[in-house]
Amino acid sequence: MDLNSEINRLLDVMPASGRMQSRIISKPEQPQILVTPFPLPWNRGDRPVYINFDLWQKLSRGQRDLLILSIVSRSLAIKWFKPDWYQAITLAGLLGFGSELIQADAIGIVISGGLTAIAASQIWRNNRSLQQLLTADEAAIKIATRRGYTVTEAAKHLLEAIENAAKIEGRPSLDFNELIRTQNLKAIGNLSNIGIPKNVREE
Repeated sequence: MDLNSEINRLLDVMPASGRMQSRIISKPEQPQILVTPFPLPWNRGDRPVYINFDLWQKLSRGQRDLLILSIVSRSLAIKWFKPDWYQAITLAGLLGFGSELIQADAIGIVISGGLTAIAASQIWRNNRSLQQLLTADEAAIKIATRRGYTVTEAAKHLLEAIENAAKIEGRPSLDFNELIRTQNLKAIGNLSNIGIPKNVREE
């Protein structure tokens, strides 16, 4: 596999926002096929996508396309700064913490610091939730349909990519999130009548 041509092809598959923010980097020493570090709030620039191309080439072209679309969709969906209650509470807590620190109010520092930590941890959990993974898969399928795939084909390719990646990486089985994702993809691709219960999706 020619790395430059494959990287250029993957960039073409991505949506415009993915091309602008994602940077594909060859990392042959990593045991995983594809890794994207979780972007922290102070990292506002490019979001690297590390690929072990020796393992990557063992997936079919369709599987590679859907896997990159899913991981990029997930990365783009991570927002630390967007208007909602948790962000507002975090900001208020930080402002309060700074104010109490200046005034040397020990109780105020503890309260505002605790409030900030709770809100920030909730933002962190929301960005790493099962719902985010399922939403990213569905976004990948939607993008793939604009690249010539049918919904059924796209869902099947992503399903197979998740299953084959585990085998290629030498993992004995899929983890819980991967099992839920594959079941959701089977339902989307009309490969199963069993969908994902709403309460599981929102965990």
